[in-house]
Amino acid sequence: MPASVCLVSTGNLASNPRLIKEADALHGAGYRVTVIACDYTASFRDYDDAIERAAPWKTVRVPRPPAERLTGIAARAIGRALDAVGLDVPVRVAAHAHGGPMTSLRTAALAEPADLYIAHYVPALPAAAAAAARHGALLGYDAEDFHSGEGQGGASEEFRMEMVERIEETFLPSCRHLTAASPLIARAYAARYGVVEPVSVLNVFPLAMAPAADTPSSTPGGGLRAYWFSQTIGLDRGLQSFLQAMARAEARVSLDIRGSNRWGHGDTLLAEARALGLGDRVRLLPMERPDEMVRLAAHYDLGLSLETDATQSRRLCLTNKIFTYLLAGIPVMMSDTPAQRELGSRLAAAGSVISLADPQGMAVSLDRLARPEVLGQARQEAWRLGRERYNWEYERQFLLQSVARALAGRGGQAA
Repeated sequence: MPASVCLVSTGNLASNPRLIKEADALHGAGYRVTVIACDYTASFRDYDDAIERAAPWKTVRVPRPPAERLTGIAARAIGRALDAVGLDVPVRVAAHAHGGPMTSLRTAALAEPADLYIAHYVPALPAAAAAAARHGALLGYDAEDFHSGEGQGGASEEFRMEMVERIEETFLPSCRHLTAASPLIARAYAARYGVVEPVSVLNVFPLAMAPAADTPSSTPGGGLRAYWFSQTIGLDRGLQSFLQAMARAEARVSLDIRGSNRWGHGDTLLAEARALGLGDRVRLLPMERPDEMVRLAAHYDLGLSLETDATQSRRLCLTNKIFTYLLAGIPVMMSDTPAQRELGSRLAAAGSVISLADPQGMAVSLDRLARPEVLGQARQEAWRLGRERYNWEYERQFLLQSVARALAGRGGQAA
């Protein structure tokens, strides 16, 4: 009988494309796959329904009862009290104090026997570990970010990071399968916890999502159509610096921003654009299905990945935006974080690395890219890299090799 793998995530299905790709790859390799994901963000529900209907693997969607929020409040109070007097916070308390539907996920995971449980995100680790212990199975973890390096300072953030580290230091040494979303995140986990360096599995996308042919630039007169997307529009994503660069550039640069504007940050960006005389060149676009992101990006000239240095995790991450743009066949402009700087050295004409602190330098880069011959070369290189290297058909081999090694040590089989 094929080995079984259970993926446990605190996110909605639609909020975590990486989870869906992993489930599809494991199913395609012959494993019996169950995905346990959360079902508490109403704005994702229609997308989640569509993903579940199309999925060839089993899906368990877990609601978040109101009582879990109260448990979290109580756990944080207990954890702070213990921390204040120098006592270790029990990992069960730390899990509740960190937040997330830990109890609901644990109950769902315990009900799904498997040979390997892979947690996505920190609150899923205790749930997956409990299920692995109950069923005599292996434990795995996928680190999409460097979670214990996500703090932005302040007492509350310091406490939250302590809880994250308490959870990770308890369970990561027991993991037989570890993956991370960038090489620098993998190195950081190995250095902090003394575990074997996780396998790097980049946030790339299937070739089936790519356009059938390269979409030529449709911007007349040497201008540029730039694009940025995320689940939620924020003010800590480098977009203000890009607006400043747009105002300084000689080329006519426009910007489309796609994502939820539920916090009103998009309106703030529009107001700033108007103040800079760019009111007719910046638009807000609504959220779209995750599997549409590559197709939508293909109609632009430039994709933006403007990570800040706000946290250690941001400095080490490589976002799925980068690989969306490359698969769409458009070049990417990246801020000079360590991870993006390292990747930029391998992208040649398809990638440019800029400083968010230097809008004038960014404007110079925009003017250079707006030259038709430069843009044409950049698009050709992005198209090539998307098809030859930065796609899921290439990258999934590293995931499957890691899972196969873990199960081989236990005596499981892939198919």
